[in-house]
Amino acid sequence: MTAATSTTATTATTRLTVAQALVRFLSAQYTERDGERQRLIGATWGIFGHGNVAGIGQALVEYADVMPYHQGRNEQSMVHAAVGYARQSGRLSTHAVTTSIGPGATNLVTGAALATINHLPVLLLPGDVFAARPADPVLQQLEVPYAGDLSVNDSLRPVSRYFDRINRPEALIPAALQAMRVLTDPVETGAVTLALPQDVQAEAYDWPEEFFAERVWTVRRPQADPVELAAAVEAVRAARRPLVVAGGGVHHSRAEEALAEFAAATRIPVASTQAGKGSLRHDHPQDVGGIGHTGTATADELGRTADLVIGVGTRYTDFTTASGTLFDNPDVRFLNLNIAAFDGHKLAGLPLVADARDALRALTAALTEDGRRVADSYVAEYADDKERWEQRVDACYEADEPDVRPTQSQILGALDAIVDESDIIINAAGSLPGDLHKLWRARSRDQYHLEYGYSCMGYEIPAAIGVKLAAPDRPVWALVGDGTYLMMPTEIVTAVQEGVAIKLLLVQNHGYASIGGLSESVGGERFGTAYRYPAADGTHTGAPLPVDLAANAASLGMRVLRAKTVADLRTALAEARAADTPTCVYVETETADTVSGPPPAQAWWDVPVAETATRPSAVKAREQYERNVATRRRHL
Repeated sequence: MTAATSTTATTATTRLTVAQALVRFLSAQYTERDGERQRLIGATWGIFGHGNVAGIGQALVEYADVMPYHQGRNEQSMVHAAVGYARQSGRLSTHAVTTSIGPGATNLVTGAALATINHLPVLLLPGDVFAARPADPVLQQLEVPYAGDLSVNDSLRPVSRYFDRINRPEALIPAALQAMRVLTDPVETGAVTLALPQDVQAEAYDWPEEFFAERVWTVRRPQADPVELAAAVEAVRAARRPLVVAGGGVHHSRAEEALAEFAAATRIPVASTQAGKGSLRHDHPQDVGGIGHTGTATADELGRTADLVIGVGTRYTDFTTASGTLFDNPDVRFLNLNIAAFDGHKLAGLPLVADARDALRALTAALTEDGRRVADSYVAEYADDKERWEQRVDACYEADEPDVRPTQSQILGALDAIVDESDIIINAAGSLPGDLHKLWRARSRDQYHLEYGYSCMGYEIPAAIGVKLAAPDRPVWALVGDGTYLMMPTEIVTAVQEGVAIKLLLVQNHGYASIGGLSESVGGERFGTAYRYPAADGTHTGAPLPVDLAANAASLGMRVLRAKTVADLRTALAEARAADTPTCVYVETETADTVSGPPPAQAWWDVPVAETATRPSAVKAREQYERNVATRRRHL
């Protein structure tokens, strides 16, 4: 690749198109934390149309030697793949995603929301309508009578942490620098959007060579304020029944070792959110499992009686707090160690706004000076409860009859039996997140990869590709039910095309099993949640649909292993784990109106129930709802 270069008395310039300049700029951006340096934009995903093929598309060909390219099949799933890569890379590296204008751009919105909610960086480069407006409207342009400068790309504004539209070539310089700043900010990071009008993409400009200089963006670790740290230490010292709630911030900070040292030194039990699970290994003495609506009985009972809840990197979602009903000790207080002040002040807690790893180390040092540890009786209490819960997990995993169709929990038990700490398990939606949060025994800090901030159906398969690209030597499993699979299976083609050897565990349960159970509990009678033919009464309660998901996966190029029994499943999982090509294990479980097997929810979750109804199921559900609502508490 060659480009015209000119030199003046003050600066050297290179004449490139806007798209070429952007790709060259991105290839020279790096992050650094704790002496570890990574390329910030590791690759670009793209689907091309008239809005980006002559701009970004041509630039990616021009710079193919420095910017790897991945061909996607769906714009939303390309974002999911980039997010999976970013999470596995510790938020120190991510991918860019380019699309054409119109539907290609709007398909990014769901993925952008997922990235921003989960504080995971991804760079979005959608094409846009002509900046010069030579014809108005152009193909795929949304006309807005009251505002000539709006396009469908503005729908990305509320789900982006930074948004800019590059209407002139020189505007790219400040916009690109701001985009990198946000992507590498541990508090602000999320989806970043640079909307690129298709004419501007192809326009040439004389760029200063300094714009293409290698830049290293330091991912900082803010230290605790001494006053806040002192208050935090005193709060822990005064507590008799403290409980740590570990959130995703533990993983983002790489604070797992620091948390393990804090827990061992103080003997304070550690529960985890969906994002935080794996912060401690499942067999660490202080690990008590998931907390909240999908948590363990051990963790939830500790939550009910805790006098100090130490949130580390958590947003306290309604699943974690059981919609405000879990932490009901009259004397409970909250200590919130979070890099974001916004989260540090939640639940009227004492804020400790700092990097999780370094603040945990400071807390440990201060508390061990006087040998502060919780009482032996408290340790014995949660250790005994944990042992009883583990026995319940064993019972759920156990399959006495290997020649019968497995339950969903037995499927997880079969997988649990063959994995080691190198395996990575990916899930996002359906009934599996609840089962996994209660039952899965996380063996490493990054084995448990649940996207539960947005709980987006269709995330798992493309995210598994992104994770596998970031961790090519590790077994990566995407766990999906039939509802999720049918949302977005198309990236199987990408995995096959690029030889990305993901493992797909496809559970056929004939519908939306999770929502079916929820529907029944709130008086909805599982209406519209099963994959069945319509019945005469207008409900979908006829025969199951003759859908063969295994055949579908095979038609997309994936190797498929069918398992009819528990014994078949064990054999198929072992074969898939050893495979070096994309491989699917297909297993049919019970129908969507059958429980999956694990213990029921150990804490409430607020889903409003019809206040008036004639059907008995809804009337009964409303009575139970009002009893639960009465236990809600505002922590002020």
